[in-house]
Amino acid sequence: MDNSNQSPGDNSQGTFKKTPWALIVFIILVIIAMGFAWQYTGNKPEPVVVVEKPIPVPVEPETIVTEPEQEPEPVIVEVEEVIEEVTPIEVQLPPLNKSDDWLKVKLPEITWRKELLTLIVGEDMIRRFVVFTDNFAQGTVAYEHSPFILPKIKFSPEAGSVSLQNVNEETAEEQQDVLQWSEGSSERFSLYVDLLRSMDSETLVQWYVEMKPLVDEAYSELGYDDDFTNTLQDAITRVLDMELPKSSMDLVHPSVMYKFASPELEALPDSDKLLLRLGKENLLVIKSVLLEIHEKLAQQKNGVN
Repeated sequence: MDNSNQSPGDNSQGTFKKTPWALIVFIILVIIAMGFAWQYTGNKPEPVVVVEKPIPVPVEPETIVTEPEQEPEPVIVEVEEVIEEVTPIEVQLPPLNKSDDWLKVKLPEITWRKELLTLIVGEDMIRRFVVFTDNFAQGTVAYEHSPFILPKIKFSPEAGSVSLQNVNEETAEEQQDVLQWSEGSSERFSLYVDLLRSMDSETLVQWYVEMKPLVDEAYSELGYDDDFTNTLQDAITRVLDMELPKSSMDLVHPSVMYKFASPELEALPDSDKLLLRLGKENLLVIKSVLLEIHEKLAQQKNGVN
């Protein structure tokens, strides 16, 4: 049968027959591609990798040497010393004529033997101290201006058997008995020495500096224009320089007053003979106390605290 006579509508049937085969081939290719994709990218279990563990090798323990800790060096910090100037407190001093009551209040501050303060004359005390010291520095003893009351126990030497002729041939015509010095007679000065020994030297010097204007006033009344401290140091030096004789201090009693049998001792200044009558032990104590006071007075005078 001749196909040339077919109408255009018959061509659609040929096209329909060819199309399903192309679609089948496309679907097969897609399935194959999905298979490959699943094989390489799907939920496929990962391969187990076996790692061989290394055999541990025993390691000898390392000896650790620790160095001793060094103590930190001390840090020296230089601190600048700040010296504060201390302004001295001015003491309101009373007039010289009314200074006794003021002194009676202050005297107990310089001694712990307050019962011995009764040995001090309580009238015109500063003037008595200045006049007695001035005379003593010159070698005389002004008993009427003594700052202390006189001992109530009188001097009593021991009787001796030596005649004056054996001691002093120049006055042998007097033929008087020589009396031996009694060390026991020096005990009548023991309370005065105890009073001096009970005083604090530093407080005593500070107290002296405090009342110095009144002392200078009393010293100027005697006609002096010098520093009284120089006179006080001269009096102390006289005591420190006093040496006790090595020989016995025999006495004679030609009149009311006793005298030294030795012309050398009798020729000494009255101040030195007073020191001899104090006795060896008392004089040594007085020297030790006055030496300390003398040094502190020199420090005050030179401005050394």
